[in-house]
This record gives sequence, structure tokens and C-alpha cells, in this order.
Amino acid sequence: MDVYKHYNQEQLNAQYNNRLHVPDYANYFERWEKLSRQTEKEHAIFKDISYGSHALECLDIFPAANPNAKTLVFIHGGYWHLLDKRLFHFLAATFVKRNVTMVLINYPLAPSASMDAIVSSCRNAMLWLQNNLTSYGGDPTQVYIAGHSAGGHLAAMLLVNNNSTFIKGVVSLSGLFQLKPVMLSNINSVLQMDVEAAGRNSPACLQPIHQCPLLLAVGSNETDEFKDQTHEMYDNRKSKHSSIQLLNVPGKNHFSILDAVTENSSALQTAIFRLMNTEV
Repeated sequence: MDVYKHYNQEQLNAQYNNRLHVPDYANYFERWEKLSRQTEKEHAIFKDISYGSHALECLDIFPAANPNAKTLVFIHGGYWHLLDKRLFHFLAATFVKRNVTMVLINYPLAPSASMDAIVSSCRNAMLWLQNNLTSYGGDPTQVYIAGHSAGGHLAAMLLVNNNSTFIKGVVSLSGLFQLKPVMLSNINSVLQMDVEAAGRNSPACLQPIHQCPLLLAVGSNETDEFKDQTHEMYDNRKSKHSSIQLLNVPGKNHFSILDAVTENSSALQTAIFRLMNTEV
């Protein structure tokens, strides 16, 4: 029996099980962990700065050398219930050396936090940065957002609220923009979304308040559903967004797409820096 499109339950679950399709996924985590700890040693960092009352409402800042720098905020993935900002510190080296301040945020995780609460927490992090970024060398009028997987979803959700006009651009890597199939998959046993929650947190179906430049990237080696997620978001926004780009990243899977961010002069890295009006 089909539960979504032409997928039965087992097939739908498989479409959203990235680890199933990348058997050596643990190797990525191990390498990122080593690179991230090395990045901490080589660059200045302010750790675990609280932006809210929850223990996970905290962020890390890698300040650029020069003051009033452009700032890139990174939101990690993990299907809204896994992983931590520290695993992704390795991304900071690419940006700090180009005088971009890097901020990595944590947020409350499911099942203790609902999807609405997670989205709200990310918005609170952005408001905190607006009020405090200057103290860490960043320019609060030059803030860009990047997110991977569930983080790509959260980055897109920051454009559908009234407090987002200070965001200058968004990069979503392998994002999730239509939560109905996620709700119908076995992942929802942790997320516990109902139809209403999935609808109000599906940016592909929502009207953006702010139309800053938007880059949607997905790996060519990802599942059909992840590709469809990105293409649906692009199709739904291209007539409403004055500056939107769809980038299919050749040879990259759901995990290796993050490596393309750090690969000098890769198509993805070039597109990100172009969006930020920063030299590659």
C-alpha cells in the first residue's frame, strides 16, 4: 500500500534513511570530529554562549580577524534530534580565513522539543545575534545563514517570520522543505508531528516574508526524495524569489556535500561566496 507518492512504508522509510544509502557514513563523522578539534586549536573561538534558557540554546563563535566582518551562521542537521554544533567546527576554517565570522548554533532536540519549539529557538538565536554580534567582531547587518539537512529546513524557516529582514542570504544544503513525507516516515516516532505541525513548518508551502538570495544545493548521489525536496522548494519559490539558485552537486551524497563547502574553488563553495559577495 502506497503511503506517499509511489512509496510504500518500507520504501518511504528507506528514502529518508541517509545512513542506509551511505554505509561508510561513520567515517565522515570521525573525520569531521578530528578536523573540528584541530580547527579549535588553530582559530580563536568563543564557546557555548547562551542565547536562551534551555541548556542546548547555545552557540559557538569563530571571530574573523578584522572587525565588522560578514557573519555566516551554520545550523547543523541530524533530523532535529541528533548531533551537535561541535562536530561541524571544521567548516569555520574555510570562512574565517576569508574574514567571515562563523557562528554555529545548537537548539533543543526532539522528542523533548516540538518542531515549533525548535524553529522558535533558532529564531531566538538570530535575535540574540542581532543584539550581541558586534561584541564578537561581526556586523549584524551582514548576516548569512547556512544549514545542512534538518538545519537546511531550519535555515529556510527563518525566512518565513517577521524578524528576518536582517538576513542577507540563505544557503540550504540537502534541506527538507516539505515535512508531510517526514511525518509519514518512521522518523516521526521521534518527532511526533501531527498534520498541522508538519504543515506550518513546511517552508516549501509557506510564503516567505523576506526575499534575500537563496541557494538550494543537493548532491547527485542523494535519494530521490531528497532531490525532490530541493526541487519542490525551488519550483515553489522561483516565481516569488527575486534571487534563487538551484545547484545539483555532482558526485556528492548526503554527507559529502559538506566536504564540497571546504573544497577550494568547488562549484558549491564558489556559489556560497558569490551569494555572500565575498572573494573565493
